[in-house]
Amino acid sequence: MNYFKALGQFMMAGARAHANWEIEVSNRILGDRKRMIILGLLLVPIILGGIAFADAPGALPGMLGGKSAYAPAFYTPLIFFASIGVGLVAGLITGCIGAGGGFIIAPALMSAGVKGILAVGTDLFHIFAKAIMGSVIHRKLGNVSVALAVVFLVGSLAGATAGGYINRTIYEFNPIMSDAFITTIYVLMLGFLCSYALMDFFKSKKAAAARVASGEAARANVLTGLAQSLQNVKVPPMIKFDQGVVPGGRQISFIFLVLSGFVVGFAAAIMGVGGGFLTFPIFVYVLGVSSATTVGTDIFQIIFTAGYAGLGQYAAYGFIFYTLAMGMLLGSLIGIQIGSLITKVVSGVTICGLYAVATSAGFINRLFALPSKLASMDMIPMSTATGKLLETVGTYIFFGVLAAFAIWVFYIFFTNIRTLKGEGGGHHA
Repeated sequence: MNYFKALGQFMMAGARAHANWEIEVSNRILGDRKRMIILGLLLVPIILGGIAFADAPGALPGMLGGKSAYAPAFYTPLIFFASIGVGLVAGLITGCIGAGGGFIIAPALMSAGVKGILAVGTDLFHIFAKAIMGSVIHRKLGNVSVALAVVFLVGSLAGATAGGYINRTIYEFNPIMSDAFITTIYVLMLGFLCSYALMDFFKSKKAAAARVASGEAARANVLTGLAQSLQNVKVPPMIKFDQGVVPGGRQISFIFLVLSGFVVGFAAAIMGVGGGFLTFPIFVYVLGVSSATTVGTDIFQIIFTAGYAGLGQYAAYGFIFYTLAMGMLLGSLIGIQIGSLITKVVSGVTICGLYAVATSAGFINRLFALPSKLASMDMIPMSTATGKLLETVGTYIFFGVLAAFAIWVFYIFFTNIRTLKGEGGGHHA
């Protein structure tokens, strides 16, 4: 149980760090008129190009677009508005709960009929577009260890290459197996996260939220036993960092940095989540890097890891649905702003509960979809009708929970507008 708890704290810390990055990037994009103009210029050709070929799916070769296997350019108004909705809910989760909402994007797209490999590539492209538009690296240069970042990127780019190759190879061999593989990964990850989140929710009802938060902050700046052991391994070249945090700084063998980067890049390419949710806990709890240096380096690696994985491993092979990606970007920018405001009038216990519900919905969705995919490959005995029924039930539960969450957030937002403007008293939901 102690290992389960430690791993849960590990994952939650990463989710929160990634959410903070998304919120900061969103604020920077919306606060800059030039960036908003760039966003508009990116949207126009994608939407107009989609309209031009919407009625003629055979006009483009499969590798570039069309309505068949790859389909990144096919467009209908419903598809675009649905992508805005997905991005909006993901943004609401990120801003309100303070944990990255990207984990619902791939399941949502797959439930809507998008192939798993397209969902992963599209999510990566969406993250890269957001990162490059809202880049805040120059504000964090003081917290970025260049040596640390460069060696880490060697591993992350290698991992992204391996992950992208595996996803593409499985898809080319059997598209159904590809969906089953990606679904299985999400079942395992979301199953763990929702289990820990539910335990954390019930625990938080008994313990002070402030005490939990302060405990996490303290752990983020104290070397764990594992980090001390790794830093004691003197295999050259040794990479120095945190010179401004501790006298003389700290150092660690490049081997552990490359391996850590490989894990992050591999996860990013397989799941389409950018890898940011893993970088923070790995740096702080495994490698022993200070939280300040970790934040700056995390921002740095997301741009390159998501960019390389999205463009080099998916876009180049036609596995990105650009219309969906830009719609999700637009929706998430709005959702994050509203979600962030809600935290001022919602109790901490409620936020813990919402995170548990959101992750549980994603877990149920992928869990119910898995049997039909396994049955399609004759791995388990199940009729097509039964598999389809389970998948449909999981889809309805998933979108039902997300819709209820969005309605609840908007209700709290509109009923507390005076409070949020500082004009009156409010209430806690």
